[in-house]
Amino acid sequence: MAEKKTTKKATDAKETAAKKSTTTTTRATSKKAVESKVAVAINAENIGFKAGDVYQALAAAERALNVDEIAAAAKISTEETLLGLGWLFKEGKLLSAEDNKVVLA
Repeated sequence: MAEKKTTKKATDAKETAAKKSTTTTTRATSKKAVESKVAVAINAENIGFKAGDVYQALAAAERALNVDEIAAAAKISTEETLLGLGWLFKEGKLLSAEDNKVVLA
């Protein structure tokens, strides 16, 4: 009987430790998400420059790229990439490609 209680306590302790670890990881992840947000100035001039960065990245690649690939090539954030893509789509300079990729028109 004593062995069962000891085993149950050990199992409960492991489960509690696992839950705490998961909670700590979740909190750490959400803190990183909050810290990694980029402040983007939303005005026509800034968005126009980001559109130029996106256009140059696509022109240099000479193939369809997804948002993350464009952001890496242009060395700008994903949010800035999306703003630039919107600008270029509105101007008719981009075409949608397969698999959520875009290419110059």
